[in-house]
Amino acid sequence: MRLNCDLGESYGAWQMGQDDRVMPLIDMANVACGFHAGDTTVMQKTVALAARHGVDIGAHPSYQDIQGFGRRSIPHSPEEIEALMLYQLGALDGLCRAEGVGLAYVKPHGALNNDMMRDMTTLEAVMTAVRKYDSTLPLMLPVTVHHERHRKLAAYVGIPILLEAFADRAYDDEGQLVSRRLPGAVHHSVEQIVDQAVCFATKGGIHSTSGQWLNLPADSLCVHGDTDGALAAIRRIREALEKSA
Repeated sequence: MRLNCDLGESYGAWQMGQDDRVMPLIDMANVACGFHAGDTTVMQKTVALAARHGVDIGAHPSYQDIQGFGRRSIPHSPEEIEALMLYQLGALDGLCRAEGVGLAYVKPHGALNNDMMRDMTTLEAVMTAVRKYDSTLPLMLPVTVHHERHRKLAAYVGIPILLEAFADRAYDDEGQLVSRRLPGAVHHSVEQIVDQAVCFATKGGIHSTSGQWLNLPADSLCVHGDTDGALAAIRRIREALEKSA
């Protein structure tokens, strides 16, 4: 189970996260592409940091929503979604090439990610943009009970996919993340987070909030490292996964 983390989310003088401390602990860095966070200098520094630690670099595109950190749903046509995706992929890929590395995958951020998981037209537009840019780039999307349907759509469009799970989030019976507005949506106990990570890695799923078993075969586990507590959780997850391997 490979660990991925959202990084490069600072902007100008505003600092977000602990990228220098997180990068050595993960396998995959989801780098903000400037639309929800990250400016050109932050993007460049994050790419260089990932390259120095041998971490795969993924584009983390979003709606153009700096003020809302990309968490507000903004209506777009499929053509507009393709264009905003291509713009962001090209920007980050250019910085990667200058550093002598390449993009390894694509993981949409925030509301764009949520919208594509609710609407197949939006998902197909995102997949089409990835295929037009580079048909060998995998698209990372959250694993749900409908993962076979998503695999079939990806095969139809002509791109590979990576399925992602979350160690610190609760799941409903559809395998969707419980809304952050609801109590218990986010796990704060390090033990609970580590246990969920190991369960995904060793059993291929977890129990929903109602106690129903969910088969959720994931390729990568998303972790968050923007606090000291989260950083400690990543270390614990890494140690637990190595022991269970």
